[in-house]
Amino acid sequence: MTARKIILASASPRRRELLTKAGFPVFEIVPSPADELMPDGVNVYRLALENAVRKAIAVADLHPDALVIGADTLIEFENEAIGKPRDRQDAIDTLCRLAGKTHCVTTGVCLCCRAVNLLTRFAGISTVEFLPFDRATAERYAELVPVLDKAGSYAIQDHGEMIIKKITGDYDNIVGLPAARLKEALETALEVC
Repeated sequence: MTARKIILASASPRRRELLTKAGFPVFEIVPSPADELMPDGVNVYRLALENAVRKAIAVADLHPDALVIGADTLIEFENEAIGKPRDRQDAIDTLCRLAGKTHCVTTGVCLCCRAVNLLTRFAGISTVEFLPFDRATAERYAELVPVLDKAGSYAIQDHGEMIIKKITGDYDNIVGLPAARLKEALETALEVC
């Protein structure tokens, strides 16, 4: 069995921490050059998986001997996919839309290794219920948290108590990687790599 280099195809510090927490402290970071798709009217589960696959494949093509992890997190609210905000105003508007309501968080994950023709994909789904809050709270939250690189314009781990009432499902999935499921998938993938 060849020991494969593991590459995380993401610049996200949150994903880096979750991968380390899952028991894989040695890996490289190679942000994926793949664009994130956000077409209207597409199933969010499938879209998160498609984006994760695109990200993983783009990096695996450059590093065919490595085991590459691609991931994409999307929010589904009122049958609409919500990704990262365009700007601060869009972030505040998104937070206000979500206030007092429940939404789903889907993180698509793809493991790809070109050397052994491996392509594994799965997704985690969690739900988040927001507290009711006003625009001033959304503006304050956007001052405290760097919201521009976050799906849904929030980070549960950063001042979540200001906006979040309840979560159902995997907390790590909401942060950006379903870590327990990823650990199982990585261990299986490394057996064939």
